[in-house]
Formats: sequence, structure tokens, C-alpha cells
Amino acid sequence: MKGKNKSKRLQSNESKEGFSSKSATPTIEKIKPANTKNKQSSGIPKYVANRMARRIAFTTGIPTISGMGVFVGSYFLITKGIAEISPTLTLVSSAMCFLVGLLGLSYGILSASWDINPGSLLGFENIKPNINRMKEAFKSSKKEITN
Repeated sequence: MKGKNKSKRLQSNESKEGFSSKSATPTIEKIKPANTKNKQSSGIPKYVANRMARRIAFTTGIPTISGMGVFVGSYFLITKGIAEISPTLTLVSSAMCFLVGLLGLSYGILSASWDINPGSLLGFENIKPNINRMKEAFKSSKKEITN
């Protein structure tokens, strides 16, 4: 009888460590922590974050690819003798594309709707409420730091 209790204790210790003792080869088991509670997160909801990511990919990706394309295009035009392009013109035009991409990053974040419905295509109506949300978040974080 003592041997059975000892083997049960060993099996329970193995399951806590994350290994199964049912077969000769160990397998990893997922163990949920005992103290998981349904906490209300104050972060960005997943559907809003996905919406922001799509907008950022579009508004940042196209100008960034264009900025790299300026270098490739000017190299092609110069090496084939089609056009004589100044390095300054290449640098300025690619820098402008990257600047538009940087502005697109901010626009993608601020124009995303926080409602369950996705909102309009361009999202201009969401910029002002999102700026207000951002200001409130900074104010509350300042209060937490000072307290």
C-alpha cells in the first residue's frame, strides 16, 4: 500500500514539472497556472491592434518600398545611360518617400477605429478621438509615476 501512494506522488510531481509519465518517452504537457483570473486589460483590444497593423502596413509599406525603388531605378537609369541623375536628387527623393512612410506610421495608428465596426476607409473621423485617448493615457501614466 505504501508503494502505491509513493508512485502516485511521483506521478503528480511529474505532471507539475510538465512531463507525462504515460509512455516511455517524455512528452511536454501544457499546465495552466493556478492563479489565472479574468482581468480587464487596459491595453489596446486585439481587433483594434489588427486594424492598426493593416493600416500601418499599407501607409508605411508603399512609401518605404518606393524609397528603396528610387535607388534601384536611379541606378538602372544611370548604368544603362538612359538619364544622368544627380546623387542629390536620388537622396532627396528617397528621403521624401521615407518621410511619407514615417507619417504613414502615425496616420495608421491614429486613424484606426476603436469600435467593433471597422469605420471608414480613410478613417479621418477617428483621428481626433484617438489623439484624445492618447493624451488621457499619458496623463494617467504621469499620475501613476508621481504617486
